[in-house]
Amino acid sequence: MSAFVLVHLLVALALPMVARRNTRAAFAIAAVPPAAALVWVLSKAGAVLSGDAVVEEVPWSPLLGLEFTFRLDALALLMTLLVAGIGVLVLVYSIGYFAPGSGDAKRSAPLLLAFAGAMFGLILADDLLTAYVFWELTTICSFLLVGQAGVSRESRRSALQALMITMMGGLVMLLGFVVLGEAAGTYRISEIIDAPPGGAPLAVAASLILVGALTKSAQMPFHNWLPTAMVAPTPISAYLHAASMVKAGVFLVARLGPVFLGVPQWYVPITVFGLITMVLGGWRALHETDLKKLLAYGTVSQLGFLMVLVGQGTYAAALAGSAMLLAHGLFKATLFLVVGIVDHQAGTRDVRELSGLGRRMPALAVVAVLAAASMAGLPPMLGFLGKEAAFGAFLGGGGTGLLIDLVLVLGSVFTVAYSARMLWGAFADKPGVAATSAAPPNGTLLVPAAIPAFAGVVLGVGYPLTDELAGAYAASYGTGTEVPHLELWHGFELPLLFSIIAVAGGLWAHARRARLTALRDALPKPLNAQRGYERIMALLERTAVGVTGRTQVGSLPTYLSILLLTVLLVPGSVLLAHLHLPPDMVLYHNVLQIPLALLVLIAAIAVVRAKRRLTAVLLVGVIGYGIGGLFIVDGGPDLALAQFLVETLTMVAFVFALRRLPARFTKGDAARSLRWPKLALSVAGGVVIAVAAVLFSAARQAPPDASADFLAQSEKGAGATNVVNAILVDFRAFDTVGEISVLAVAATGVASLVLASRFDRRRRSSRSASNTALADRPAAVSGSGGRHEEVQE
Repeated sequence: MSAFVLVHLLVALALPMVARRNTRAAFAIAAVPPAAALVWVLSKAGAVLSGDAVVEEVPWSPLLGLEFTFRLDALALLMTLLVAGIGVLVLVYSIGYFAPGSGDAKRSAPLLLAFAGAMFGLILADDLLTAYVFWELTTICSFLLVGQAGVSRESRRSALQALMITMMGGLVMLLGFVVLGEAAGTYRISEIIDAPPGGAPLAVAASLILVGALTKSAQMPFHNWLPTAMVAPTPISAYLHAASMVKAGVFLVARLGPVFLGVPQWYVPITVFGLITMVLGGWRALHETDLKKLLAYGTVSQLGFLMVLVGQGTYAAALAGSAMLLAHGLFKATLFLVVGIVDHQAGTRDVRELSGLGRRMPALAVVAVLAAASMAGLPPMLGFLGKEAAFGAFLGGGGTGLLIDLVLVLGSVFTVAYSARMLWGAFADKPGVAATSAAPPNGTLLVPAAIPAFAGVVLGVGYPLTDELAGAYAASYGTGTEVPHLELWHGFELPLLFSIIAVAGGLWAHARRARLTALRDALPKPLNAQRGYERIMALLERTAVGVTGRTQVGSLPTYLSILLLTVLLVPGSVLLAHLHLPPDMVLYHNVLQIPLALLVLIAAIAVVRAKRRLTAVLLVGVIGYGIGGLFIVDGGPDLALAQFLVETLTMVAFVFALRRLPARFTKGDAARSLRWPKLALSVAGGVVIAVAAVLFSAARQAPPDASADFLAQSEKGAGATNVVNAILVDFRAFDTVGEISVLAVAATGVASLVLASRFDRRRRSSRSASNTALADRPAAVSGSGGRHEEVQE
């Protein structure tokens, strides 16, 4: 598994060289790694569906417990079908979509493959930290794909908005990962699922992780980045914002759902935000005139639906969620690719300008009808299976379950309505609109769009296979006494009635769309996510400018004071609140430590009282040499030698630099007024650092595993009995080279100062000699025509 992830990323690094010569070849090569990954995963499908997960561990730093862990289970198998399968189709589609040699094609081929590799790593990750690494890689790839060349202001703004919202959510999620991992005692997801922690840390982790999931999957009020990201080329929208990236949040909720069973901080926000997102996203999609924007808001609505299903923590809801996850990836990828073909062939995707394309491109119209039927939940499509199962999943939940079902029906009404609007807007003959001229698409564009649409039919008719695939993941919640199944016919039951109401209501809403749009325009709009985002960003910018203007004032004491205050307020307060000094602590271990410590203290006080700059520098040197003496007493002569060298170099540099500064310090009235606050801050900072040093050094009760390894290999591997020297010179050779480089740079600086001072003395001497010669020079007399003029220089 790690090899497939690595191949994706390595080939993506090499693709720019191919894309510069032939972009079509670049897309064809980019399709090979996800195709190979798909074939390999399908070869393991039998074992995975029977419950035998494929696990791989790649050690990173074993002694520190850091490793990349990958796990192919039922959920990862389901997501791989979308990530790798749709990825191959989108890359093949891109061969015919992008103009050969265009800049978008050169950028998109390697970035799409890199994104596929990052997404593949995310869905296979069995470690929280590994998952976070790939999570952020998808965010970065999305930013680059949406922004493209960054030529237009709209693309830059959309890319930055997507980056800000998803990355800020990811940082909050990382904190939740740390809380969860520390509470569970492990960061392995499978181990946390087997033995989840409890108490307050679990609730806190649930709330923090949800922020990342909600922002990534465009749940309201974080949804506005997804419609604005539609400025990206259509293949990118089809892959990132329909089939894979936006499902990362849904996948995360599905993956960690068994950990947070029964935690209200988990399922209550998911249900509330998911229902609101489904209804409002569908309502907004119904009124859009841009086909990509219509599908974008439809994606927002469907993501809310998916969140509600995968966040419930029951077998029935997980079964429906798995089916809908697969169905949504198939029909939404098809519809985005269809819209791309319409835009590519007709030159527009505005429903007000399109007319009669159904007669000119009948094959494309059939493909779009199949995908839209699955989105609307019509039999025998895969979307019908998932929606029927979703309506039935909440019937046993009493009044709350019935209320959720009613909201889902309302959202499904809007889904049917915007599905009909998409078909009507793209392919219908509209009275009063001239027929749109467009050539039928070639096979490179049509076939990749048609495969997911027909797959939705096959998986709907072949529901036993779909039931097995979805049920393998749902089994992680337990089956109970009655195990629901995905079927095309359950009899005349309430879910069937809900489906009929949704279809009839959706067709009615589409027929009355003009009146509904007028009603929408007449309603007040107190809340607007995009306007809220812009105001928040403006507020952050004003705050940043204000804070920067008040803190970055060019004063070194101010900067040091801010750093010390931060240390005192954040870690210092926590440290002092849990202060437990070690019981065996003594004031000194060697008598020589006492005079050396007194020497350092006296020199430190004298530095503060010094009036001359040179005196202060010499006293700072005394402090450094005193600390070096403490190193010798404590048995660290190598550290003492380094300390003496650094102090000597520093003092020489200071002495040469001070030649250009006034001999005495100058202190104004403001400095005298701040004397006592500075004293208090410095003393408090010193006390906190000293206490922290004592506590941290006493906290380690035994040497770490890495130390034992160094001791075992020092004499044999490095030929040294001094372990510290072996670490510095042999095991950390690059670090030693860096330290030598620092010393070389410092020595170069000192030499430059010496040469500069000598040059300065010579220049002053030559200038003084020149002035003396001019002063002693007699007046020059020059005449012209008997006239004498005295010239004095």
